[in-house]
Amino acid sequence: MTVVLASRNKGKVAELQRLLTAQLGDVIDLKSLDDVGITEDIEENGTTFEENAMIKATAAAGSGYPGLADDSGLVVPALNMEPGIYSARYAGNHDDKANNALLLKKLEGIGDRRAAFICSLVMVFPDGSAPIRAVGAVEGEILLSPRGENGFGYDPLFWYDPAGKTLAELSADEKNAISHRGAAVRMFARKFARRMGLVEDDG
Repeated sequence: MTVVLASRNKGKVAELQRLLTAQLGDVIDLKSLDDVGITEDIEENGTTFEENAMIKATAAAGSGYPGLADDSGLVVPALNMEPGIYSARYAGNHDDKANNALLLKKLEGIGDRRAAFICSLVMVFPDGSAPIRAVGAVEGEILLSPRGENGFGYDPLFWYDPAGKTLAELSADEKNAISHRGAAVRMFARKFARRMGLVEDDG
């Protein structure tokens, strides 16, 4: 089945293709927006991760193929759930170092440094049938300074206690096994397989 991911990022398409194939086999052939000729920008004006994922997936489904989109970010309870949907542009632009610096500045003097990464994954069908929605999360805390060279975004600041490492100190496979995106893909794959009759519906 051809599915259009609401992204122009080839790396992201390849990463999500790998995650989906690991769960479903060669059932989904993921294309980018550019692959199907969708050139206009998609305005993400939702107020939640799921709303933004739905907006993007709906735009991708305009291709005539099922549209798939994820929206994800970091939430910090002590900062009123910031940066939330603004995670990628927290400091005003898509600059990981600036975003990390602003997060650390806002957490100065705050003892509660709990945080979570959330990923909302939505598939929209061109025929208007019910979307498939999935969500994943990973909980941790924000360190005082970055550690690790892998990953991106807030990964160097995000301490994952069960591993005794930050997300940026994990390998790609280790991160996928515990990450919010990995969890969302696993939930999505189960729902997709039931919807498509690939497995018996266990209710």
